[in-house]
Amino acid sequence: MSAGRYVAFEGVEGAGKSTIVALVADRLIGSGQPVVVVREPGGTDIGEGIREVLLHGRDMAGWTEALLFAAQRAQLADEVIAPAIADGKWVLGDRSVYSSLAYQGGARKLGIDTVRSVNEAGLASVWPDLVVLLRLDPGEGLRRERGTDRIGGQGLTFQQQVADAYESLADEEPERFEIVDASRSVGEVVDDVIAVLRVRWRS
Repeated sequence: MSAGRYVAFEGVEGAGKSTIVALVADRLIGSGQPVVVVREPGGTDIGEGIREVLLHGRDMAGWTEALLFAAQRAQLADEVIAPAIADGKWVLGDRSVYSSLAYQGGARKLGIDTVRSVNEAGLASVWPDLVVLLRLDPGEGLRRERGTDRIGGQGLTFQQQVADAYESLADEEPERFEIVDASRSVGEVVDDVIAVLRVRWRS
């Protein structure tokens, strides 16, 4: 069986990542493709425990946050993502290491390259083949949100810093990123993502 493909979906709060991931997965499964959907933080028993602390616990130091994200991600890569890729499955990620680069590296100002190095140690070669950046104005994203968590509740200035970091990452890695306008209807966004996957992998 051929190697699988790891596609990460990124964007600011309210960009619709979870919805789009689920619908893209349905499309791929409907065409006979094997698909595994993962989310960050979480996706494993260990990761879900860390998720609770990260999203609903007390505030914490920036590096505590960054290292907890890296820890849950290393477990997810080892336990779920790497085996799925080896089995020839699509892996669709609702967030990935690029969230840490944007949120902790960029918006928390810990340094994108430094946060990248910390995560590389735990991920080895388990890195997204493609990052779909769902581009949305941060203010619109916050208006879309019905509830929030510790990180999502940081406010508009923080979210704008996250958005700026994502744009910088996309500029630095154009071969890995595809930007999709997430301000449109869900159906249009899903159609665009499927078109991107077909062009990239002729699937």
